[in-house]
Amino acid sequence: MISGDFMLYPQLNEKRLLISLNGIWDFALGGEELETDKLINPLTDAKRLYVPASYNDQQADIALRDHYGWAYYQRRFSVPESVGENRLVLRFGAVAHACAVFLNGKEIASHVGGFLPFEAELDCRLLQASNLLAVAVDNRINYSTLPVGNEGSAMFGSGAPDFESVRKTKLKPQNYPNFDFFNYCGINRPVSLYTTPAEYISDVTVTTELSQGSARVLVCAVLSGEGEAQVSLLDKDGNELASGKAGDELIIDNPVLWQPNAAYLYTAKISFKNDCYYQKFGVRSVEVRGNQFLINGKPFYFKGFGKHEDSEIHGRGLDETLNVKDISLMKWLGANSFRTSHYPYSEEMLNLCDEEGIVVIAETPAVGLNSKSYKNTIAAHRGVIEDMIARDKNHPSIVMWSLANEPNTEEAEAYNYFMPLYELAHKCDPQNRPVTVVVSNNDYVKDRVAPAMDVICANRYYGWYIFAGNLDAAAQAMAAELDYFERFSKPFILTEYGADTISGIHSAVPNMFSEEFQAEYYDAVNAVLDKYSFVIGEHAWNFADFQTIQGILRADGNKKGVFTRERRPKLAAHYFRNRWRGIPDFDYKK
Repeated sequence: MISGDFMLYPQLNEKRLLISLNGIWDFALGGEELETDKLINPLTDAKRLYVPASYNDQQADIALRDHYGWAYYQRRFSVPESVGENRLVLRFGAVAHACAVFLNGKEIASHVGGFLPFEAELDCRLLQASNLLAVAVDNRINYSTLPVGNEGSAMFGSGAPDFESVRKTKLKPQNYPNFDFFNYCGINRPVSLYTTPAEYISDVTVTTELSQGSARVLVCAVLSGEGEAQVSLLDKDGNELASGKAGDELIIDNPVLWQPNAAYLYTAKISFKNDCYYQKFGVRSVEVRGNQFLINGKPFYFKGFGKHEDSEIHGRGLDETLNVKDISLMKWLGANSFRTSHYPYSEEMLNLCDEEGIVVIAETPAVGLNSKSYKNTIAAHRGVIEDMIARDKNHPSIVMWSLANEPNTEEAEAYNYFMPLYELAHKCDPQNRPVTVVVSNNDYVKDRVAPAMDVICANRYYGWYIFAGNLDAAAQAMAAELDYFERFSKPFILTEYGADTISGIHSAVPNMFSEEFQAEYYDAVNAVLDKYSFVIGEHAWNFADFQTIQGILRADGNKKGVFTRERRPKLAAHYFRNRWRGIPDFDYKK
């Protein structure tokens, strides 16, 4: 069965055991129909692949890269006798996009959605000395999935045939994404076993409120079992500052605030019978007031990027070394923030942002929505908003929720689609963070959704897709758009803008695709942004080059990165380093 108590990040402590199932697994490709025998019996002629990681690039095999349909993973594991009578849970950090999980020939879980965790409590009666764990993964995308797929054709000049041509010629089906990043799939995040006592803590919510030099802290716990939980608040060095029952208001005098690029984390220790859990949290406030975005009561300016979980070989799989490198490069640049474009990122990355003081706009995987998909995606969209916020509600690094990226928001149905989701996000979030939708309509005066959000977030490519190469026209068009959005008296963030740039191409007279053009492009647009007080952020697209579907507009992927895919800086990285190190995190535009 699937357990609903899956939002706590698994941890090893004095009451809980944590066992990693990461490593080399057996793997085999399948077809369009689920083959149950590959979940019950050991795979024959299996490949050997690493988990967690996308399967697409792990071997020099076009069948893996361009696979369509089901794929199968298997590994064996044993359970230590020390587990005893404890509850034993199998947890997957993320499997893209849909999956079925079998243990010793019995189905124990299924899940849809490739970017959030799920788990199953194991029935000890199913366990043996050596247990066969099998996972079937379906990578297909369509009008009902998040992210959205095209049913028969693809975007961005890929040269893919239309649906009728596919039908007539009986071509082998493929995934045609309605999004501009590669459809990396597989077991992308960690797999683990963890234990709890029979009566346990299943969820923890921490909220804080600043008042007259003190912080009021409320720690609420959901318990499986009768009784009350006890709470201790600990400082960074482990010293107890306050204690009481879960649900009591606890006070921290003279708290150290969690600040961008100056993080400070407290820990709430929650104890319940023979179980305990340690939840880190930050004391900080977030508020939209007029055309300002306030963190701890001060006007914050977003400097940073749209980003992807994307790297050579790993694909979209968790790479903690790369996460550490990326955060260090952001700090080298003077950046303070990024958006999890276009899906919830790993818990490991968010934990790192909490520790390092990086501000995050957390986004759902609702990318590619249009009039063809609205009626099919609403249930999944509601579910992913609820699950994302439930998973990530305690992260101080997250200051805003993004419901979607670049949907069609010109039509009345878009407003009717998004406003209930906007209200749902506010209802689900115990911290009531601001909520946005990232829009991109070229005819922006017809946009029905952006002005209704707490913060207006827009992607705009004047000088690249529009007025290609003409930076004077780009600056004029950007100014005209900002003149329009200024009338709504809300904060505005330019959440994407950029130019494809091939590393190593240089030009004395800046031309498109050269490093010089990319730097001058950003300088031209930023000069406009600096003139408007309601513009409270700039997120360049993209942090690093990333892989996409093949196409005539994509030379080995999207090359809009300020860094190469290998994290080598382009000229624009040095431009932003000079710019951002001169722009303070707070009070940039008084």
